[in-house]
Order: sequence, then structure tokens, then C-alpha cells
Amino acid sequence: MEGISKKKMTMISVAVAVVAAGIYFFLQQGGDPADTEDIFSITPKEAEIEQSENETPAEPEIIKVDVKGAVKSPGIFTAQTGDRVIDLISAAGSFTDKADKDKVNFAQIAEDQMVIYVPEIGEEDKGNLENIQVGPSGDAVSGGTSGGLVNLNTATQEDLETLTGIGPSKANAILEYRETAGKFKEVDDLKKVTGIGDKVFERLRDSISVK
Repeated sequence: MEGISKKKMTMISVAVAVVAAGIYFFLQQGGDPADTEDIFSITPKEAEIEQSENETPAEPEIIKVDVKGAVKSPGIFTAQTGDRVIDLISAAGSFTDKADKDKVNFAQIAEDQMVIYVPEIGEEDKGNLENIQVGPSGDAVSGGTSGGLVNLNTATQEDLETLTGIGPSKANAILEYRETAGKFKEVDDLKKVTGIGDKVFERLRDSISVK
């Protein structure tokens, strides 16, 4: 009997040891994984830095403009995106004393391959020269008109008011649309301007251009 009792005690001890080992193992596996440092993890800041290093910076747009006429230092100048005609004239040394400043649209945005021509006072009487500013397409722009048509992309308030049915409020709406939405891509875009309906547009179709 004593031998059997010792055997039972031994078995119980082994069983208790196995259970204890199981509980310890379970507790170890059930620990908070957040307590274990992940050596392969990347912090948001590190990911941002890595992404910025891999990004290829966009090449800046190169804008070359030819400034001619009644300016002190005519030539070809490099413009920055968003530069206006007046910025390029300043780069060319500004106007000469004979320049007819009223024939130049100072606020027009510079484009690549644009020609800015500043006439002298009274020059329009010499050979009927009308090429005050020429865009990259080669179309002449005198003020806001081209070939007798009003150019929606360069016209001033006064130019627009010469159109049939366009008063100060509609002319101002066209200018605001051009500033917020960008250049008119086609004449039909004029119908997107507040106050310009189909009937008004049909009266204007043959009097306007976008080039």
C-alpha cells in the first residue's frame, strides 16, 4: 500500500507540474503584443521621409518670351509661371519715352513663345501695325481683339462691352470667370458664364474668338 501511495503522489506531482507549465506557457503567449518591439516597423515620420526621398521633383516649366518695340532693352526673357506682361516689360528695362502704354495689356499672363510688342505713340498710323501682343499660336492680339473678333482670353472690360448685349455687369462676369476657371478653350465655353444664355451667345458667336 505504501508503494502505491508513493506512486500516486509521484503521478499527482507530475500532473501538477504539467498544469503549472501549461498555465505559465499560456500566460506568456497571451501577453500584450504591444509590449514586444517590432524591429521591422516604420514610424509615420520615417515613411514620410522615405516617400519624399523616392519622389522625383517635377521639372519647372520653361517660359521664354520675346519682348520687342518701345522698351529700353528688347530681347528674349525667361518668365516664371504666373508672371504678367508688365513683369516682362520691367525685365526689358521698362518703356522708352515714346512707348504707347495704352496699347498694352499689362495684366495678361505670360506664355511660352509669346511675343510682347510695345508700339510707339502714333505707330498705328505707320503701316497700320496691329501686332501689339502675339500669343504662341502666332495670332495677333491688339488689345483684346484679333482680326476684328473680340478675344475672350485677352479682352478688357471695355473690349467686352463693345459686343452686342454685353454691358458692364456681363463683361465683369466674363472677366471673373476667366480669372477663376482659366482661359476659354472654345467659344462655346462663354455659355458657362453667369448671365450668358443661348440667345445671347448666338448673337455673339460670330464676334468672338479664343485665340
